[in-house]
Amino acid sequence: MTISLPACSVDFMDTSLSPEEQDIANRITQLKEQLGDELLILGHHYQRDSIVMHADFLGDSFMLSQKAAQSTAKYIVFCGVHFMAESADILTSDEQTVILPNMRAGCSMADMATFAEVDVAWKEILQQSGLSDPINRENPDAPAEQGESFLVPVTYMNSSADLKDFVGRHGGVVCTSSNAKGVLNWAFERAGEDGAVLFFPDQHLGRNTGTAMGIKADKMPTWIPNIGSMGEVKGSRIILWHGFCSVHTRFTVEQIEGFRQRYPEGYVVIHPESPIESVQVADANGSTQFIRNYVANLPSGSAVAIGTEINMVARLADEHPDKHIECLDPEICPCSTMYMIHPAYLMDVLERIVNGEKPNQIIVSKEIQEGSLLALNRMLSIPK
Repeated sequence: MTISLPACSVDFMDTSLSPEEQDIANRITQLKEQLGDELLILGHHYQRDSIVMHADFLGDSFMLSQKAAQSTAKYIVFCGVHFMAESADILTSDEQTVILPNMRAGCSMADMATFAEVDVAWKEILQQSGLSDPINRENPDAPAEQGESFLVPVTYMNSSADLKDFVGRHGGVVCTSSNAKGVLNWAFERAGEDGAVLFFPDQHLGRNTGTAMGIKADKMPTWIPNIGSMGEVKGSRIILWHGFCSVHTRFTVEQIEGFRQRYPEGYVVIHPESPIESVQVADANGSTQFIRNYVANLPSGSAVAIGTEINMVARLADEHPDKHIECLDPEICPCSTMYMIHPAYLMDVLERIVNGEKPNQIIVSKEIQEGSLLALNRMLSIPK
């Protein structure tokens, strides 16, 4: 599978290493052995193979943070992006150090909703909607009583720690792509029959989940920061923040139709961060783990197009040689921020750990951790 763009030509199916890359890989292996049980390396599904080969666990962002919390390792090296490492720091003990190999590895979606923007929008939406703020209740996360109407914040896991803290303090909750429906049901119980949810930062996950729950499009206006609502706020059910994933927004109906012309009996599975038009014509949609399970359960000989990050698609193709697997978008580079975690950066932080340093440490303040834990623990309390 060769993916080509004007500034990107990478054969993602080629897992061979150059002599220099092999030297780096050998050194990482040596450093891992030297650090032993004091080190835990976590690798996200979207990382390149030359990182994944060194990971103790491979998974999605929240699962990896839970693995960090369950570990007794002194050093947690998170091969992912900034918000993931923040979540790991929130869930781990004070004796553990969370490290990000490259501090420039952020998330474009998470950056689309800053604390300052959400704080301003929150106040404006409360005023326009006439809803109440749960923070003023004795128990901010209690179900709404008869006649009560609240605005309840829900943030996707792909958000900064200060927004998770904001959500926690205002009676809200965190969600993932695998539990968004259950989380929204929980939030609606707290909002009341005439209340609403402010969902950020990913508009597509919110819209796809809301639509699947039977909520009409005119009840889900989009809020653009510094501009306002692209629809009526008063009487709405979900107010969607105008954020998106730069990878998943690329998947289109035309790409799905093109695949089905070539493989009439083929399957299309797509991530719910994709636009609703694409999600509605796919055969299935779900989280990274859902996609992995979906592909694994297809009959041998199946053809499947996958709408998610290319490194994960290429890895699935390698794991299932009995199936034809391709990326839904034939011209796509990997997640650019995930790709900032190069093996050389991983080697560098391990060298510095061995030398007694704590390089690129991710530290979430105790104050921010407090509200974030409220929001995360509420999510964990919701039955799947």
